[in-house]
Amino acid sequence: MREALTDALLFNAARRQHVQEIIRPALERGATVICDRYADSSMAYQGYGGGVPLDDVRTINWLSTGGLMPDRTVLFDLPVEAGLQRRAVGAASDFTRFESTEQHDLAFHQRVSDGYLEMAAAEPDRWRVIDAAQPAVEVADALWEAVRDLLEA
Repeated sequence: MREALTDALLFNAARRQHVQEIIRPALERGATVICDRYADSSMAYQGYGGGVPLDDVRTINWLSTGGLMPDRTVLFDLPVEAGLQRRAVGAASDFTRFESTEQHDLAFHQRVSDGYLEMAAAEPDRWRVIDAAQPAVEVADALWEAVRDLLEA
């Protein structure tokens, strides 16, 4: 199994390239950018979940993004067991070692979830937490409400 710090460095190397080649040029053109699993995911998975000191992950994230942070972050919150069960039903090709309870036990996933909620609580102006246990149409409505002000501006 790969060490969490190694994962943080690898993901952030890819993130750096993505920011430089895709995100910054799009923002400079005035485009709206929607990104899945940005720097907060490294905080959650490698920091809270994997045990890399949070200050170290923050530094690595800052170096990879140049300090570029999202205006809004949406967290789809679901109990860990329910999330893993939903994930297990997905396509096998989309299944990563992070969803595997063989490589990452339930406690790891709970630390990740708790970490996301802690980050959301620390920055309520940026984060919106959506109860993902609701029916899909209600989750979609909540998502629209969470980003409407940014997209209608």
